[in-house]
Amino acid sequence: MPVTVTDAVILAAGNGDRFRNGNHHSKLLHPVAGQPLILRTLRTAANAGITSFCVVLGFEADRVRAMVEQHSIPGTTVRFVYNPDWHLENGVSALAARKHCGHGRFALLMGDHLFEAAVLERILSLDVDGRESVLAVDSLPAEPSMAAEATRVRMRAGCITAIGKDVEPWDALDTGLFVFSPLLFDALETAQAEGETTLSAGVQRLAAQGLMRGADVAGAAWCDVDTVDDLDAAESLVAAEPEHA
Repeated sequence: MPVTVTDAVILAAGNGDRFRNGNHHSKLLHPVAGQPLILRTLRTAANAGITSFCVVLGFEADRVRAMVEQHSIPGTTVRFVYNPDWHLENGVSALAARKHCGHGRFALLMGDHLFEAAVLERILSLDVDGRESVLAVDSLPAEPSMAAEATRVRMRAGCITAIGKDVEPWDALDTGLFVFSPLLFDALETAQAEGETTLSAGVQRLAAQGLMRGADVAGAAWCDVDTVDDLDAAESLVAAEPEHA
């Protein structure tokens, strides 16, 4: 019987240096349809069934934390972890959450990604081996141009065999929605000892062990808010799901 995952790590430490919005604040505080991006991410995850959050902070940590604390979500708890090395790649922030999520399965989400709650719900309740992890992948992205910026994955028989920005050939795109076993942290440690600090480096090591599943959510609505130009797609996604706005 599958057990639905209710814990989530939110990576919210980066400075979003590609996002130019006229000020020097974290892009996670920038409004999307009137609501800060970080709050939209948290509330959509809560709508999908997440009840316990671990938010990894870094750049503008005090501002981001204050925003989250001022807009608490009923029925959820939030813990905060500060990553002093937030200027490094996102695998370092993921590893910083180890002491809070090292004993059971957990979702891992990007603070700057928007998505449909139904997509997260699907991977939270998948019946997989306890050692396996899952990434929601999109084999039919709404915009073909997304492949130029998004992380790509190669698949075989439902398993991810390769992940990275430059993977060729590729079968689907990484949506940034994961469910991990605690084995992720060992994989990240190994990767970082070898000089690789991305989350994808840890995922690649899980994939090499046959422990990384890909759940195809072809055509699902999701977006990665990297630049101000991405705000139009973000606003459109929110407008299409008024019940979660």
